[in-house]
Amino acid sequence: MVSKQISIGIGIPMIIVGAVLAVFLAPMQLDLSDTIQFIGSLIGILGVLIFIAGLFARKIQKIAS
Repeated sequence: MVSKQISIGIGIPMIIVGAVLAVFLAPMQLDLSDTIQFIGSLIGILGVLIFIAGLFARKIQKIAS
């Protein structure tokens, strides 16, 4: 359950925000186009990494003391 929350709750929205920045908002700002594309692609890549990490996350059993 934890991995699904990480993947869907954090990874996918970051991928969407990165794509929106890089594809739709960068052409509107001609002076900062390269910077906006860089930041958008960076957010998208981090979203993909978090999505993949969420797929491999698992619960750790507590050690009884």
